[in-house]
Amino acid sequence: MLVAERQSKIVNLVNERKSVRVSELSKLFSVTEETIRRDLEKLENEKKLARSHGGAVSIQSTDSFEIPYTTREIMNVQEKKEIALEAVKHVAVGDKVILDASTTAWYMAKALPNISITVLTNSIKVAMELSSKNEITVISTGGTLLSESLSYAGPLAESSMDSYYLNKAFISCKGLHLEQGISESQEQQARVKMKMIEKADTVYLMMDHSKLGAQAFSKIGDLDVVDYVIIDSNVDRRMVERLEDRGISVVEV
Repeated sequence: MLVAERQSKIVNLVNERKSVRVSELSKLFSVTEETIRRDLEKLENEKKLARSHGGAVSIQSTDSFEIPYTTREIMNVQEKKEIALEAVKHVAVGDKVILDASTTAWYMAKALPNISITVLTNSIKVAMELSSKNEITVISTGGTLLSESLSYAGPLAESSMDSYYLNKAFISCKGLHLEQGISESQEQQARVKMKMIEKADTVYLMMDHSKLGAQAFSKIGDLDVVDYVIIDSNVDRRMVERLEDRGISVVEV
């Protein structure tokens, strides 16, 4: 079987089944797991699928709705953990910070030390993760529960943030486009993140390289609302330079 034919079949299989493991693909196509990993890396760079921990997941028809949290949780795990660890370095005692409902924010919550800070979040997972750290004050936005993302959104979630002033916001997004700005797949999530940006003095955007250059359904804001981008080292250097030319500090991990 030609390489292009195998890769085409992989994409079709992933889209049909929504997720598939490397070991399974290796047996199916009678090639090594390393060969499959190279295939998946190439296909992800071509934005035909997304790699996950031990396999790949479909990204077909996800522009206008939320990818389930359990699926996002296993996508680009190593990159998200490294980005989260870097983000934690930017948190100091006494900070009042916002964490969104992204899986990267959850990894960040797991890595945060038990220090005297306040965290405002719309994420159930983040709030639960921080509940055992008694030095951290956790405030939940409340609002309408979105089961796909295990988060709160809607008018109540947005208005609840009006009572607070915070110095740092750590958020993620589905796409960062140099002309179109930052965007989300789901409108309610985009509106919550707009509010988070509005309420914070400094905005940190946490994202893996696959989201750079992408544009999702609902706009969060223009690039000038972002102060820092924390991204993995697989990012295109030309894109980094263009972001820095726009006055954004890029931290590669």
